[in-house]
Formats: sequence, C-alpha cells, structure tokens
Amino acid sequence: MKRLIILAAASAMLLSLSAKTKKNEAEKKDTLIFTTEIANPVTSIKNQNSSGTCWCYSTMAFFESEIIKKHPEMKDDIDLCESFVCSKTYVDRADRHVRTHGDASFSQGGSFYDGIYCMEHYGLIPEGLMPYPKTLYGDSLFNFGSMFPPMTAYLESIAKGDHKKINPAWKKVQQAMLDNYFGECPTEFEYKGKKYTPQSFVKDYLTLDPKDYVSLTSYTHEPFYSTFILEIQDNWRWASSYNLPLDEFMRVMEESVRNGWTFAWGADVSESGFRGGSHKCVATVLDNKQKEVGSDQSRWTGETAKISNEDNAGEDVITQEMRQLGYDNWETTDDHGMLIYGLAKDQNGKEYFMMKNSWGESEPYKGFWYVSKPYVAYKTMNIVINKNAIPADIRAKLGI
Repeated sequence: MKRLIILAAASAMLLSLSAKTKKNEAEKKDTLIFTTEIANPVTSIKNQNSSGTCWCYSTMAFFESEIIKKHPEMKDDIDLCESFVCSKTYVDRADRHVRTHGDASFSQGGSFYDGIYCMEHYGLIPEGLMPYPKTLYGDSLFNFGSMFPPMTAYLESIAKGDHKKINPAWKKVQQAMLDNYFGECPTEFEYKGKKYTPQSFVKDYLTLDPKDYVSLTSYTHEPFYSTFILEIQDNWRWASSYNLPLDEFMRVMEESVRNGWTFAWGADVSESGFRGGSHKCVATVLDNKQKEVGSDQSRWTGETAKISNEDNAGEDVITQEMRQLGYDNWETTDDHGMLIYGLAKDQNGKEYFMMKNSWGESEPYKGFWYVSKPYVAYKTMNIVINKNAIPADIRAKLGI
C-alpha cells in the first residue's frame, strides 16, 4: 500500500512537471522579442493618472523631444509643466463653450493643437512652479474626479441657462476653480539663475517656434494635399490638418523617425489588439475586433482577446478604404494622444513603431509600447510633426 502511495505521488509530480514544462514552452512561443532599429531621445515616462489629459502629456513629451534634438545637453533636466497648459486651455475651452451656448463641447480631452496654441499665445513653464501636490486637493498625480464635475456643472448653468445677458464675472469663478486645483499660472519666474516670462522661456531658453508644427492626416472625404478641419469633438479650436494619401502618410512617419525626429500620435486605442492578452504594451490589428468601453487608461486595460504570435502574423494589409470606413462608421475614434519615437522588429521580422505613453512605468516595458505598422496605418487619426521632418517632395505637394 505504501509503495502504491509513493508511486502515485511520483506520477503526480511527473505530470505536474510535464504540465509546467508545456506551459513554459507555450509562454516562450507566445513571447515577442523586440530588436530596436532606431530610438530617438525622449524624456522620462510621466503619468496622467485619473485625468483625460493625454493630449497635454503627449504634446509636452513631443516638445521635450524637439528640445533635446536642438539642445542635447538638456536631455536629463527638461520637464515641461502640464498644469500650466491644462489651466490655460480649460479657460479658453470654457469661453468657447459659453459663446456657443454649450454646443462646443467642454471636457477633459483636447488636441495636440491646444499645446501648440498655448506655447504660441501664453508660453510654457518648467515643471515645479505650480505643482498640484501643493493644491487644496493634495493630489500627487492628476485626479479630476472631484474637480471637473462641479466645474462642468457650473459652466452648463452659464452656457445653457435662461439668461438675458451673461455676467462676465463667471470667468473669475471658473478661473478660481482651476487655480484651486492646479495653482496659479505664474507670469514671471526664475529658472537656472535667469528671469523669464512663460513667453520668453519658449523663445529664449527652449528656442521653439510654434510655426514649425503641422498636423497631418489621411482621409478621402476631403481632397488630398489640401487642409481641412478634422471632425472630432476634442478639436474644439477647429484646427486644420494637411491631408495625405495613406502611403505618403506612412512614409512621412517612418522616414521622419529614421531621420531623427519624433511626432505626436493621435489614435484609436479601443481595439482589442491594443494592450490585450498576454502581450502587454503591444498594439496589433486583430480579426476579432472588440471595442472597449470608457475613457483613457481605465477604458483600455480590459482584456477581451488573447494575442499570440500567430494572430500577429496575420494582420491585414491596410487600405485607404479601410481607414475611411473605420472613421465614417465611428469604429475609429479619437481616444488617446501618445509619442512615436522609434522603430523596432520582433523575432519574426514584423515591424513596429516604438511609442511613449503617459500611463506611468507600466510593465513590461516601463511605460513604452510597440505598435505594429498595420495598426498605425489603420487607427491613426492624426499626427503633429515638425514640418522640417516631412520629406521634401511631400512638403512641396502640400505647399509647406
């Protein structure tokens, strides 16, 4: 009897070891191994936390990479203040909301152009001059759950109230709400021993020119090589984008990265191929597309499909018609702003763009992602890029 028990225990152990071996082999087979082709310099990963401010974080990340390209010595200490840009932007967005009787949306989201507009009209400041941990809310990271709903309700009462005329004092109330959360925007400050205004900081220290930046997209409902206002709710400033055929759009993105540039990337991240399954922080186009529900990081962390190397290998060839259909039927939506900075390949030779996100140093790549070229071709809404990064023949077609 004792011998039978020993044999049974040994058999169970062998079966367990066999199962673990098979599991390890399956996991190894299902693991993507990336080799970097080119990685342009970027600043450290930030965390937008519980806020719809990807537009701001991605644009500041883009500007920081632009600064590093001009001034490599700034790589380790350049950090632009998102609070300043958010505060200035929400003031302007509230004004537009009221002026249109509430028809122009007011929300946490925005566009890359909001960052460019802020730089041009209000300037920029370094991080640390108006940190949110010192505000009444005491947050160490953005958390708009308590701040945004009352401000939105207040603006709705102004924009859609039964008024014969609007008392301009509403702007002071709204500004106070923003100042209580973000802190007051400085008009003058000292940085590295010199005094600046936000505008002179951009011009004299960062040496950025807002006129260098353009938005590009690729859709057929407007003529190619022209500009049009991209019809998305968070494009509330009604900024225009240059329209390119898909092949040239992709060529701009790849060649710019290979030539040392980065660009701000706006895309639909609601597909199950974005972050799903065992391949965390990898985006690919899957046949069994399933939409996630919600907003920003909390929306995109659900797992609805397992992604394997076999799935990745069979991505569709993306056509102009597929892009347009996705946009027209609301399958491709304006979800998230990120930064593209590099190119890589996996062990199967499949090509990816390397992306910097703003969701903190999440595993397995500490906040960085790999996005397949088909995903970029299919789900990119628009990019913002330095006009000098665009190939000369395409710039000539656009008249830039």
